[in-house]
Amino acid sequence: MTAPVFVADRLEAGPAPFVLDGAEGRHAVSVKRLQPGERVVLTDGAGRWAGGEVSATEGKDRLVVRLDPVTEEPPPSPRITVVQALPKGDRGELAVETMTEVGVDAIVPWAASRCITQWKGERGLKALGKWRATAREAGKQSRRVRFPEVADAATTKQVAALLAGADFAAVLHESGRERLATAELPALGEIVLVVGPEGGVSPEELALFAEAGAGPYVLGPTVLRTSTAGTAAAALLLGRTGRWS
Repeated sequence: MTAPVFVADRLEAGPAPFVLDGAEGRHAVSVKRLQPGERVVLTDGAGRWAGGEVSATEGKDRLVVRLDPVTEEPPPSPRITVVQALPKGDRGELAVETMTEVGVDAIVPWAASRCITQWKGERGLKALGKWRATAREAGKQSRRVRFPEVADAATTKQVAALLAGADFAAVLHESGRERLATAELPALGEIVLVVGPEGGVSPEELALFAEAGAGPYVLGPTVLRTSTAGTAAAALLLGRTGRWS
């Protein structure tokens, strides 16, 4: 099994042992119960990481590690961004969790016109915080060293602007005559997928996105829920672009 991953905001290797403390140190010492001699991976979540060997534990929240040299993982290409319409309940966190696990690079919450859930004021900030915390925890669990970016909630016009700048853009929609499995994809650059809400993408939104260069595509003969469509589509693209090869 690969070594567990912990987040270290200031990751610097040097002659002195590295001390992981705070919430991450507590999780390593008191929850994972790591012992001297075990291997760990420390990352800043933005691509910088270092393996290391536990040399000691101190109290309940300090892990002392002999770090290997720090490595920078290059950004993956093509980069995959999923625009995720706001689902009901905890399905948003489920979508973020599974998209992070498969390897999505960025997630954009979208307040589509047919979304029942709306992020406003403190409630919106709290929900966004949950999505970001979910991406961080899922990134650690799936042994990633570059966690997905979770953007601020976007309006439909902002999503259209994002689509216009992509090298390939698609809206997952049952009206599509083309299949994502056979679409011509770029070898480099930015791929952006739009996942609509349970009520579907409105005709006005489809028209605006088409003007931005994003046509409708289908995954297969069945219709997936909004919380699973992005994960399934991303997995397909990761395989087709060679990122899973």
